[in-house]
Amino acid sequence: MAVERYVVTREGFAKLRARLKQIKEVDRPQNVRDIEEARAHGDLRENAEFHAAKDRQGFLEGELRSIEDKLSRAQVIDPASLAGDRVVFGATVTVLNVETDEEVTYKIVGEDEGDLKQGTISYKAPIARALIGREEGDEIVFNAPGGARTFEVVEIAFV
Repeated sequence: MAVERYVVTREGFAKLRARLKQIKEVDRPQNVRDIEEARAHGDLRENAEFHAAKDRQGFLEGELRSIEDKLSRAQVIDPASLAGDRVVFGATVTVLNVETDEEVTYKIVGEDEGDLKQGTISYKAPIARALIGREEGDEIVFNAPGGARTFEVVEIAFV
């Protein structure tokens, strides 16, 4: 069975590596110190600080394994190296909301990279799935939480 690739932008890959480094070099060592300090307070059965530190340890180890797994399966895409007239992963797409006449620009990124405040959407998001494969001038209809929305693809860029 083939290993599922973890598609990510260069920026997303760099953030994962930075978070991995943070966990290994800062968070884990601090957690070890927290456990040792809590252990010094005596009876571990009723030691809330100890249990909180152990819970944090489990969370950090889980996050570390998850990041290492993603990095091992990463397929890094550099949008600047892409070109074409269709929306694909990494494309920056300007769409026009047909009902409100409002333009919005989204960059289609990896599943953990989406942040609407930053103008990025995961390629797994409903609007991204509706946009992928479309060309400038195409209209799409997708179901948003507030009901069906119609957008026109105005511009596709790779930056």
